[in-house]
Amino acid sequence: MNVKNRIERVFVLGSKEKVKKPFYKKWWVWLIAIIIIFAIGSPKEETEKASESVAPAETEAAETTNATEETTSTEAKTEEESEEAEVVEEEEVEVEEIPREHKAALQKAESYAQTMHMSKKAIYDQLVSEYGEQFPEEAAQYAMDNLEYDWKANALKKAESYAEDMAMSTSAVYDQLVSEYGEQFTPEEAQYAIDNLK
Repeated sequence: MNVKNRIERVFVLGSKEKVKKPFYKKWWVWLIAIIIIFAIGSPKEETEKASESVAPAETEAAETTNATEETTSTEAKTEEESEEAEVVEEEEVEVEEIPREHKAALQKAESYAQTMHMSKKAIYDQLVSEYGEQFPEEAAQYAMDNLEYDWKANALKKAESYAEDMAMSTSAVYDQLVSEYGEQFTPEEAQYAIDNLK
């Protein structure tokens, strides 16, 4: 209803009619909106702290009750369980302390070993190469220390590839497998590949 209609209505009816305000101009609507905004915007840490403070109190009460009811053998079991829990927590802390770059290097090393059948030395060189992955030496060393793979099987797959795809002789395949400019497998891994080459 516009202003002109309101004025006409007052004069036509001859009385003062109370004009209704739109809902968004009422004070209680704004109060509710502000309360909702504060509820949504309030930090969740306070509710988490409150729940954490209740949980230790409940735990302490339960432990006190259990301690009075249990025998000494049960108490010994509880102590052992708590010691085991502490050891598990320490291991979790150690796992979390591994830098992201070390984890990435390990993941990349696994990829090279599985898909390209590279040797351990070739993977390390690829990880630290300025033309390759450019990982720091510590990250590459971590990857190699934690990479468990059957290097003899990789040497065999590379040997089969050279023999079939490039029609290389057995001695040429061996030389390629152990070459520092080639695959860089150990002589033992290369010999295993040659011995099992079909």
